[in-house]
Amino acid sequence: MSLVKLIDFPSLGDERGSLVALESNKDIPFDIKRVYYIFCTHQGVVRGFHAHKKLQQVAVCITGKCRMVLDNGTRKEEVWLDSASKGLLIEDMIWREMHDFSNDCVMLVLASEHYDESDYIREYSSFKNIAMSLQIGMK
Repeated sequence: MSLVKLIDFPSLGDERGSLVALESNKDIPFDIKRVYYIFCTHQGVVRGFHAHKKLQQVAVCITGKCRMVLDNGTRKEEVWLDSASKGLLIEDMIWREMHDFSNDCVMLVLASEHYDESDYIREYSSFKNIAMSLQIGMK
């Protein structure tokens, strides 16, 4: 099963322009409890480098682009986010990294939970250990 789970958002509009509307539990597969955006990321800066124990997110580059790397502890996949009508679902226990931001990149992130520092896994070795133990427990 692929780690990259893209969601196509319906783009509405006419000669005046386009509009994308996002609704909890409809276009976004969870209740949206937090919204934030990343912008003005300088060339060469990488972000992310963490996983969440329970939080799910949908990331959308509403302008510009960036390269996302997703890792479940045994496999890595990457995808470019470069469309305002396409979101990347990032499930719990997925290590994420953001690379190669364009100068005009604005990334919108919709989260299933409020900010909770205790939900973060910030050390890759800890993430690998937890991911492996969860995978062994599922067998």
